[in-house]
Amino acid sequence: MKLEAIDFHASDAAERFVASLRETGFGVLKNHPILERDVQSIYQNWYAFFNDSSKDNYRFNVDTQDGFFPAEISETAKGHSVKDIKEYFHYYPWGQCPVDLKAELSRYYANATDLAATLLTWVEDHSPKEVVEHYSQSLSSMIDGSEQSLLRVLHYPPLSGDEELGAIRAAAHEDINLLTILPAANEPGLQVKAKDGSWLDVPCDHGNLIINIGDMLQEASQGYFPSTTHRVINPEGADKSKSRISLPLFLHPNPEVVLSERHTAHSYLMERLRELGVI
Repeated sequence: MKLEAIDFHASDAAERFVASLRETGFGVLKNHPILERDVQSIYQNWYAFFNDSSKDNYRFNVDTQDGFFPAEISETAKGHSVKDIKEYFHYYPWGQCPVDLKAELSRYYANATDLAATLLTWVEDHSPKEVVEHYSQSLSSMIDGSEQSLLRVLHYPPLSGDEELGAIRAAAHEDINLLTILPAANEPGLQVKAKDGSWLDVPCDHGNLIINIGDMLQEASQGYFPSTTHRVINPEGADKSKSRISLPLFLHPNPEVVLSERHTAHSYLMERLRELGVI
């Protein structure tokens, strides 16, 4: 099995995209509305941010979870005991952000969120009737006016050789949200776990947009759309000296949205954040 990029403007794009999500938990798009030059500019500017000591001026707010998260308090994936090798910045339109970087990030956030609403419509349009009946409201309306969708700027630093035994850039995990919208990173390493237990490399060609299902969509669809396990492996050889920058947008519903008989979006998020050890 191989993940292949789907042309966003193809007549059968929606059908093929949703089929890929259903089969692998991932979909890859090309020729989409997110401009590659905008993504590359963000990568360059935030690479400079992570390599400047002034980043500590934006240290995260424990209550609102926005701002800079240093490597020493990085996430530990559910079911793992070793922290990931990464640092990151949480951006919300209402949250803190360096003044010289905010306008660019804000534009990207808005554009990616607009595209995400289209993709959620694709998912609903190609869900079986019995699955649609489980949705408490249309999938795209779940994010209308949401202030919870999170844009994370991730920096995986070069490997020094003294990392904790067993640590990798991002241990195998599933995302919490509805969908994750991810431009191809500046370096490879993202893998998705196939149904047979093998690991597939996710295409990282410049211009690709990678979308994966999160736990909230799995919950809302009663498992029809699987939240698939993925990871970011460590580079080898000369690539160990390279940083990796990644820009996932985690699409979150409004807190009061009902996902299932068990959970609202808020109760589900709080449960998972406690499991991750960040609250």
